[in-house]
Amino acid sequence: MSSSVSNQESLFGADIAASSLPPAESGDPDMSQPLPARVRPRTLDDVVGQEHLVGEGKLLRRMIEADQISSMIFWGPPGVGKTTLARVIAHQTSSAFIDFSAVTSGIREIRKVMEEAEACRQLGRRTILFVDEIHRFNKAQQDAFLPYVERGSIVLIGATTENPSFEINGALLSRCRVFVLHELGEDDLVRLMRHALLDPRGFGGEDVRIADEQLSAIARFSNGDARGALSTLEMVVINSPTDADGSITVDQATLEQCVSRKALLYDKHGEEHYNIISALHKSMRNSDPDAAVYWLARMLEGGEDPLYVARRVTRFAAEDIGLADPHALELCVAAFQACHMIGMPECTVHLTEAVVYCAMAPKSNALYVAYEHAKRDAQEQIAEPVPLQIRNATTDLMDNLGYGRDYRYAHDTAEKLTAMPCLPDSLAGSEYYVPTSSGLEARYAEKLAQVKTWKREHADEWRDTTSGEDEAGASSRKPRGPRA
Repeated sequence: MSSSVSNQESLFGADIAASSLPPAESGDPDMSQPLPARVRPRTLDDVVGQEHLVGEGKLLRRMIEADQISSMIFWGPPGVGKTTLARVIAHQTSSAFIDFSAVTSGIREIRKVMEEAEACRQLGRRTILFVDEIHRFNKAQQDAFLPYVERGSIVLIGATTENPSFEINGALLSRCRVFVLHELGEDDLVRLMRHALLDPRGFGGEDVRIADEQLSAIARFSNGDARGALSTLEMVVINSPTDADGSITVDQATLEQCVSRKALLYDKHGEEHYNIISALHKSMRNSDPDAAVYWLARMLEGGEDPLYVARRVTRFAAEDIGLADPHALELCVAAFQACHMIGMPECTVHLTEAVVYCAMAPKSNALYVAYEHAKRDAQEQIAEPVPLQIRNATTDLMDNLGYGRDYRYAHDTAEKLTAMPCLPDSLAGSEYYVPTSSGLEARYAEKLAQVKTWKREHADEWRDTTSGEDEAGASSRKPRGPRA
C-alpha cells in the first residue's frame, strides 16, 4: 500500500489522503480509537456474517478477488459491515480509495474530488470513492456523481441505512448494483467479541475473564449491530474491576448497568417506520393480537408519536372492521383522545386496548371497497349533473328550472322508502357498498337486500308519477313553465 499512499497524496493532497486511506496493516494499533475501529476486519476472511455476499463463490467475493469492482450501493441497518466491506475492497483491489462522508460534504467538495479522480483515471489509475450515508445527499448532490460514474472516472460505493428505491436518484441507482446486508446473528456477534478479546489491537494483551452467558447477553442487547456489540464490550471491560493478579473479571452488576436499555432500530422518518406500521396493520387484519401488541411496543419504545399510531389504528377500525363492529371506531377514537390528553407512557395501555380489540373484532373491508369503487367512477366517468329531483330549489329561478321537482320525502311513506333514483342516469343500478356476512354487518346485508327488493318492485311508481315528459332519466326532466 505504500506506493498507493504516495500516489494519492501527490494527486489528491495530503489532507484527503491521510484521512481517507484505511489504517495500515502493520505497526502498532492506535489504542486511542474505539474498539470497533481498532479491530475492524482487513480481509474478506476476517469478515463475520454476510455469507450470502462474501461466502465462498458468492458474487461480491468473486468481484473483489477478481478486482472487477463496479459501482454499488450497500444497504443495511447500522453496524452490519458496510464501511468494513468498503475498506476491505480498498485493501484487496489495486485502486486509489477515498472515504467521503455525505454528512460533512457538499457539491463543491464532490466536484473537486471528482475532477482529481478523472485526472487519476487519465493516468491509468482507478479510484474507488466510498460515500457513507449517501442517502443524506440531495438530488443535486447525487446528480454531481453521474457524469463521473458514467465515464468510469470513479467506482462509487455508497452506504445507506435507507431504502435506495426511495432515497437514491433513479439515474444514479440504475448505474449501481445494490447489495443488501443483513443484521448479524447472535453467534456472529459472539464470535466478533471473542476475536476482539484475543486480538492484540483489542484486549489481546490483557487477561479478560467474561462468561459465555455474558457475551450472549451483550449480543442480544446489540440487536444485530456489530459496532454496538463491540462498543458495549469495551464499556463493560473498562468498567470492570481489576483483580490482584492483573486480570479483569467482568461482574454481573457492571454488565447489567451497560445493557440496561436496548437501543431499538427505529427511524420515525425512515423505511423501518413504514415496515413496522405495516406489520401492526397486517397483524390486526390477520386477527393476531400477540403480534399486534408486539409491533405496537416496537413503535412506541422506539420513540414513535403515539398520536400517529392512534390515527392509523382509527383508520383500521373503518377500513378493516367497518360495520362488522361499529364499536371499534368508537373505541379507537377514545384511545386517540386518551393519547392526546395524557401522552406517553400512560397511553400505552389505551393503545393496547384498541389494538387488541381491533385484532379480535370481526372483519369487513366493504366500506373501503365501496369508496374505492366510487372514487374510480368519480375520477373516470363523465361528471354528470346532480339529478333535478334531489336538488334544492332555493330561488324562483331554480324552481322554474325544475330543481327539486318530483322529489319524494321518505318520511311521508309508511315504509320510509321511495323508488326515487339518486344516482346520475349513466350510473343507474351501480352498486358500491356490498356488505359482508361478518359480525353485525350481516344485519346490514339483510336490510339492504330488503330495501333493494322493495325499490325494484315499486320502480313503476316512480315512472308513473313523475311530471316530466322525457323518460330518459331524472336528470333530464324538462323544467315546467313560470309560476302563475
